[in-house]
Amino acid sequence: MSIVEIVARKLGGRPVLGAIVRSQAELALAVRKRLPLIALQGLSKAGLSEKEIEQFIIPQRTRRHRAEKKQPLTVEESDRTVRLLRVQTLAEDTFGDVDKANAWLRRSLAELHGETPLAVAQTEAGARVVETILGKIAWGAAA
Repeated sequence: MSIVEIVARKLGGRPVLGAIVRSQAELALAVRKRLPLIALQGLSKAGLSEKEIEQFIIPQRTRRHRAEKKQPLTVEESDRTVRLLRVQTLAEDTFGDVDKANAWLRRSLAELHGETPLAVAQTEAGARVVETILGKIAWGAAA
């Protein structure tokens, strides 16, 4: 199963996304269509705390307001959700363990100027840096 398929499954799969997602293009389309709020449960199940979801994706107050009005995440919030879940999934794949992956995502790294991979992954450019580091670790290179 590809990373994209795992991310889609963690987001809730077809029932939540409205389609079977097997490619980057299909995942990008799901993001553009705006993810439902229930997709945030995928982040919780992957190990992100409510505080982290509030900090990196959507404030709790806004989330409650959207839930009351039955509104989905914005495109930007959907994009951040997928990005963080992609990085978490890659870390999990690299370390072979959810707990090790989540601990690594919260560890300050010298290569990231003392920031955590989770914090750096808030932007797409930062996520790419984190993915590169994970790739080096997966190949056994000095990260």
